[in-house]
Amino acid sequence: MRLSDAIEQFIKEMMSGEQQSGIDLKRNELAEYFHCAPSQINYVLSTRFTPDHGYVTSSQRGGGGYIRIVRIVRSDKEHMQYLLRDRIGESITAGEAQLLCLNLHERGVIGKEDAELMIAATSASALSVPLPESVKDAVRSRILRSMLLNIAQRPAGSGKWGEDYDL
Repeated sequence: MRLSDAIEQFIKEMMSGEQQSGIDLKRNELAEYFHCAPSQINYVLSTRFTPDHGYVTSSQRGGGGYIRIVRIVRSDKEHMQYLLRDRIGESITAGEAQLLCLNLHERGVIGKEDAELMIAATSASALSVPLPESVKDAVRSRILRSMLLNIAQRPAGSGKWGEDYDL
């Protein structure tokens, strides 16, 4: 396991043990625990605990400084609206689409098979046609939006979402 993965897992385990939706950490204490530079902690926070991953981070600098990590809690409908309108929008790269699908699976919103299928359908290899990247990203966005809407409109009991979305 890479150091970044270990730090991420450690923080997530700390959060799962808390009754609240967030935790406060000391960057230097965490760096000492993992025998790494504080910049490694910053890297993990800036790449693994982002709004796309379902987190908001903030920090208080100074002698008693801390890092606060809060899990974003949205209703299913709010989350779907955020994904379709704000996160995916009119264009999304293959890497962003993969990250989004993995996050949806991790959060229990979609199953593993759906995530794998969505990643495959929006991958660079699936869209390896002689078109500009901007066009591929727009097509990828439409594919991903269509797949998410299909999942969202499944009858209750067949998936996490069971409402109608006119987005």
